Amino acid sequence: MGGILAAAILLARFYRLAMFSQLRLICFDLDNTFWPIEPVIRAADQAVERWLELHYPALAALTSPALLRDARFDLARQYPDQAHDLTWLRIEALARCALAQGLPTAVGREGFEVFIAARHRVEFYPDVLPALDVLGQNFRLATLSNGNADTRRIGVAERFEFSLNAALIGYAKPDPRAFQKVLDLSGCHPAEVLYVGDDPDHDIAGPQKLGLRTAWMRRDPACDWPAGRTAPDVVLATLADLVSALPCVR
Repeated sequence: MGGILAAAILLARFYRLAMFSQLRLICFDLDNTFWPIEPVIRAADQAVERWLELHYPALAALTSPALLRDARFDLARQYPDQAHDLTWLRIEALARCALAQGLPTAVGREGFEVFIAARHRVEFYPDVLPALDVLGQNFRLATLSNGNADTRRIGVAERFEFSLNAALIGYAKPDPRAFQKVLDLSGCHPAEVLYVGDDPDHDIAGPQKLGLRTAWMRRDPACDWPAGRTAPDVVLATLADLVSALPCVR
């Protein structure tokens, strides 16, 4: 039995070595990969709600985070060419609500500034920054997100060769063009790039279409891989697992 186990471990190590032998660039999702996003968005929405109550109480009485979320969904359906731009959706949804109450549309931009300031008050998972320190010594690093977090405002931009988001490039994951942009900017071939993210559709199925390596960030142990989907190359509970999974890391 011991010999079989040792052989299995050796085979797994050989597989990882072969799979990642060409790896040059690791590209990361942000929300729910580097930090939990739900409490951040909830706090940011509440900040906007308090701001409206203070500055535009009549508008605050007729809106709520849930109503504004529904308004953004409606806008995304009406304007599919803009649906990738979460910043535009937030500004436009609030601006239209303001206009309906006889207020200037500038309220949309003002409210967004309140939101985005709170949106950048993130708390990293404890494994993230130590793992990035190690990975950055061995690989080129980048980020690609559908959200509007700015690595500069968070204070980690210097860790990455480039940071992209859907609003900047004009399309959102899982659109293959988003991952093609990563290839174009890095000059890498698909087999030389590993994409790491938590969403099976956006972060795994998307890059798989172009032949990128993929790592599924499964921070919730109760979350199972969707049946019938092509599995990622590696499953992670933390970024420390990625450091361990890469045999070429010093």
